[in-house]
Amino acid sequence: MPAALLTTLLFAISALCAYRTARQIGGVEANFWRICTATVFLGLWANLFGDGLGGAAFPIFVLSGVLGIGVGDSGYFQALPRLGSRRTVLLTQCLTAPVAALVEWLWLGTRLNVPEILCIAVILIGVVIALAPEEHLKIPARDLRTGILFSLVSALGGSLGAVLIRKAYAVAEAAGEHPDAGTTGYQRVLGGLFIPGLILLAVKWRAARGRRSFFEVESLRATRDKWRRLWPWLLANSLAGQTLGVTCMQWALKTTPTGIVTAVIATTPLALLPLTRFVEGEKIGLRPLLGALIAVTGVIGLALWY
Repeated sequence: MPAALLTTLLFAISALCAYRTARQIGGVEANFWRICTATVFLGLWANLFGDGLGGAAFPIFVLSGVLGIGVGDSGYFQALPRLGSRRTVLLTQCLTAPVAALVEWLWLGTRLNVPEILCIAVILIGVVIALAPEEHLKIPARDLRTGILFSLVSALGGSLGAVLIRKAYAVAEAAGEHPDAGTTGYQRVLGGLFIPGLILLAVKWRAARGRRSFFEVESLRATRDKWRRLWPWLLANSLAGQTLGVTCMQWALKTTPTGIVTAVIATTPLALLPLTRFVEGEKIGLRPLLGALIAVTGVIGLALWY
């Protein structure tokens, strides 16, 4: 539980930073550079202090990264500029928890008891109450439909990726291995690089077709100014989310069922409330506070029952 709660806080910081970068350079590029930066940080840890690319579960961790990071995060970063950080996290996390619990039950046989299921339901109800669209929601219909679609893709990829982490840890323990969370995070992020890289290459190639030359002076100047503004947000996004946040999630999933971990992480939007109030100008009314109280009650119940 402590690892899941820490993941929630780190993911909230990451979501806010991701929204800022995605709005300015697009979700595709923001996602790719975030993963590249995290690969460097996690690679240093894994190869200096961990097991690097070793381990019986290495292929499963890589596949988990393909689905959870490659597919899931690509969908997430496409939804961010269309729906905003709070609503994107709301849709993806609230859908991820029940899907992940169902898949883990059907595949790995992990069952949640009735009190745990009720506490998870209380958490998700609280999150929905807190972040349901209000009168200030002004999103074009096309962006709303596309954002919801990408959120569904993100939730499906994220839930399958999380369950695969549990499977990978089971395989590692059966082989007598005990990989640390930083090493497994590194192995996952390697699997997550491929799909975002291909998407970014396709987007850049398409954008360059209409230019006389890709290396125009104006483009180089604009690129320099862009990165001067964005690198602090990108670095914070990568450290809080894909580096430290995912490492804490790996740590939590090593000992705790996927449904419980993802339900706790679903409270990420609630941790975003005070952040978005100051950075994005979102108003916090009575209903979000009530929803937050309900969700926190569910988290406390999980901590007592599990």
